[in-house]
Amino acid sequence: MNNASSRGYFILIGFSDQPQLENILFWTILIFYCLTIVGNMTIILISCLEPRLHTPMYFFLSNLSLLELCFTTSSIPQMLVNLWGPEKTISYIGCAIQLYVFLWLGATECILLVIMAVDRSVAICRPLHYVAIMHPRLCLQLVILAWGSGLIQSMIQVPSTLHLPFCPHHRVDDFVCEVPAMIRLSCGDTVYNEIQLSISSIILLVVPLVFILISYGAITKAILKVKSTAGQRKAFGICGSHLLVVSLFYCTVTAVYLQPKGQYNHKQGKVFTLFYTVVTPTLNPLIYTLRNKEVKVALRRVKNKGKDRGSGNAIANYLRR
Repeated sequence: MNNASSRGYFILIGFSDQPQLENILFWTILIFYCLTIVGNMTIILISCLEPRLHTPMYFFLSNLSLLELCFTTSSIPQMLVNLWGPEKTISYIGCAIQLYVFLWLGATECILLVIMAVDRSVAICRPLHYVAIMHPRLCLQLVILAWGSGLIQSMIQVPSTLHLPFCPHHRVDDFVCEVPAMIRLSCGDTVYNEIQLSISSIILLVVPLVFILISYGAITKAILKVKSTAGQRKAFGICGSHLLVVSLFYCTVTAVYLQPKGQYNHKQGKVFTLFYTVVTPTLNPLIYTLRNKEVKVALRRVKNKGKDRGSGNAIANYLRR
């Protein structure tokens, strides 16, 4: 392999030069991580338990929640360990696994957000044909396409990154092992890797964003034709939550992956990395639940079912006595 594998570890610098900030970040990230687990698990559970949510939109949303759970778990535990103690190291194998998983899930999310935008576009622009177009088999195929494309991207990009000649100090100026940070760590020629990263970023960030904007342009045009104010409000509410998720994710990821190596602002890059690694996965379930009446109703129904089962069990136990 290279000198990194022989040495066996990397040092994730993060904000190690600011110990007080690290303490604050530790507790903040821990709280956000707990909220991410609870929020995304809630969406997955209600999407499975509530029959009214067995629709393409919530099938894609539950996949997004599962993705966010895996995405955060691939990086945040290691991040918390490094923030808590003086040791900022990650093993070579651990860094390689994190690279593969982080890029796989990140690329998958880019494609999944496009699929969700297209789903909303079909639902609003062609409501009478929606069930026929977005049938379960197609939805499953689209989800497999998203996860498979992300995996292929990871299998292409990561090996070439790991074979770079890294500088002897092995100090990664980031919180996690991700491709841009590893390219900056190299002391050799990285032109090929930078071109490869730029091409993949255009394919997975710019092109999907264009499709999303086109989809929501069509959605806006269709909504404005609706005469019912209540219908317009509901449509804008659902699509507005999707756009907010897209904006939070794409803006921060683009700032890290499409910024030239020579002009890269390290501190700003770390903030963006924290945002799409920690903050965005926490906000996604909040945005979808707080701005979506169907999810709120489903939560109440599931909660009431639990109460009814509890009271029913209590009565049954009492009668047995």
